[in-house]
Parts: sequence; C-alpha cells; structure tokens
Amino acid sequence: MAQHNQLGKIGEQLAVNFLLESGYEIIESNYRFDKAEVDIIAKKEGTLAIIEVKTRSTSEFGKPQDFVKPKQIQRLVKAVHEYVTVNELDVEVRFDIIAIVKEKQNFNIEHIENAFYHF
Repeated sequence: MAQHNQLGKIGEQLAVNFLLESGYEIIESNYRFDKAEVDIIAKKEGTLAIIEVKTRSTSEFGKPQDFVKPKQIQRLVKAVHEYVTVNELDVEVRFDIIAIVKEKQNFNIEHIENAFYHF
C-alpha cells in the first residue's frame, strides 16, 4: 500500500475514534455511490453528520480542508441524497470535514462542522 494511502487509513481511524469520544454514533464508513465515497456517516443528537476526512503529512502546501474540491462536494451531496432516500431517513444532514495533520509523531485533529453544504 502506498504511504499516502496508509496515512489516509490512519487518518480515518483517528477520525472515527475522535467522533466516538465526542459522542457520535458511527453509522457507516466508506459508503460508496456512483463515483463518490463518503468517509464516515455518523449521528449525534438527531443530526446525520457526513464526514469527509482529509489527512496530510504536513500543512506546508495548505490545510487539509483546502483539498476538498467542488466536484468532490457535488459527488458527496449526490451520494448522501441517495443514502438518505434509500434508507428513508428523516433527519437533518450536515457536512463536516475532519482535517488531520501529522506533526512529528503526533496528529492534530480539527473538526469543522457545516464545512461546505447544509440541507
């Protein structure tokens, strides 16, 4: 496995742990629809949180959240619409980003709620 893929997997597990410690219930991980992959679908207090995890080995080239591009957002919104429809969910949906940057042996985690779209 390529090193950036390993870092991504580590980041997703760190995000899951962070969310669990913050009182979220993890509903699903790596949900796929069409060309989109939703990293984490979680629930807290009646809100479905759609979590995009971005992990970087450095912030030298920009913050992790800066790498979520408009086309990816469109795909995520489409995938989540399908997920909510198929599962007949009547919940508020929120799109978040968990940005993780590795600094030496530590990881800094930032949870950005309502990061790019809300319906």
